[in-house]
Amino acid sequence: MRDIVFANPLWIHAVWPALALVALLGFLELRSRDVLGRFVSAVMQPRLAQSASVPRRVAKLVLVLATLLFGVAALMRPQTPGSTEAVPTRKTGADILVVLDVSKSMLAEDAAPNRLARAKADIAEFVDRVNGHRVGLVAFAGRAAVMSPLTTDYGFFHLVLKGVHPDAVGRGGTRLGDAIRTGIATFGANRGASRLMLLITDGEDHDSYPVDAADEALAAGIRIVAIGFGSEEGSEIALTDADTGARNVLVDDNGAPVLSRLDGALLRDIALRTEGVYVPAGTSAIDLDAIVEAHVQPMVAEAATQLHRRAPTEHYFWLLLAALACFVAAVWAGSPRWRTG
Repeated sequence: MRDIVFANPLWIHAVWPALALVALLGFLELRSRDVLGRFVSAVMQPRLAQSASVPRRVAKLVLVLATLLFGVAALMRPQTPGSTEAVPTRKTGADILVVLDVSKSMLAEDAAPNRLARAKADIAEFVDRVNGHRVGLVAFAGRAAVMSPLTTDYGFFHLVLKGVHPDAVGRGGTRLGDAIRTGIATFGANRGASRLMLLITDGEDHDSYPVDAADEALAAGIRIVAIGFGSEEGSEIALTDADTGARNVLVDDNGAPVLSRLDGALLRDIALRTEGVYVPAGTSAIDLDAIVEAHVQPMVAEAATQLHRRAPTEHYFWLLLAALACFVAAVWAGSPRWRTG
């Protein structure tokens, strides 16, 4: 008996209303007899009114009280320790933040239809492959802006991603360090989940100290997968005029072609400092399968362990049966014994 515990012990306080109810029923029983005695003699009462005897009425009240007490005990859910069972556990939950370069050089058409459109299509497919984890989006050029906080609302994420364009951040250039720091702030202080930053860019950095930002990411427990679009040797940025359809090369103020040069060494250093990886995508599609398999799945590996716990044995069912039996007996005890002749 010492092993019995109650899952809902606060139901013990329901005993007092049960006692009050039985006391009220007893009072009404006595009052009904007194009222009948005022108008009918004791000799005529059995002939004119059929009612249970006094012992049966007392038995009925006792059985009603037992019904209520058994019901209260059932609500308290008495339990005893049961057998040990193995419960499979799943270690899930990764925060994946996409940090996307939206500078004008991402409109270069060396990747069809252009670098930004190709990157957005690959990001949308990537998010679909990691379904079940929180994703967010930071867009950057000369400054960085949070377009989507970390969320499991993939419909919202896809809607925001679809509307990202070079004017989304309002300043030209490429500041990788600012983008990484904005990403760190977006993750927040909660470290309950694995953290992955997907950095997608095609340009050089403009004095934003990205290596120092990578060290800050490492201290925050964030791994960076850097994906570089474009050529490390440098390539001209060719844009198609939407009105005329003419394909023009972007030039600077002196009329010289603007070259988009990917700093692969910098991206590689950023990634490796955070125990991540650098993926030189060039002008081709991103190898999503390789990224998910090599860097996402190990972080959010599922169902590798089992938790052993002792499942309690419930006993409320027997108390409910006892309450039902007492209720039936109370109904029988309260019924009058009818005379047949």
